[in-house]
Amino acid sequence: MGMDCLEHIFSVEMKSKRHVKSISISDDTRDLVLFEGNLGEFRDLSVSDGDVLELIGENGVLRLSVTREQLQRAIAESALSPKEK
Repeated sequence: MGMDCLEHIFSVEMKSKRHVKSISISDDTRDLVLFEGNLGEFRDLSVSDGDVLELIGENGVLRLSVTREQLQRAIAESALSPKEK
């Protein structure tokens, strides 16, 4: 996918608008955008195309471009005790 190390693309695909709690686009100068929904019961977690993490729920799929190395580093760091961080 050729991802720049600073860019992490995401998408959320919902099976129905019933599972979308809210979508908010601010008129504020901060340009805040908020998307909330319910992916439902967890079904699967996978890495596809080498750098797309997919969290699959009964109501939809959240996709995030992140490398395996970034995931492994995050998991390793979360396993460290507070003294080691």
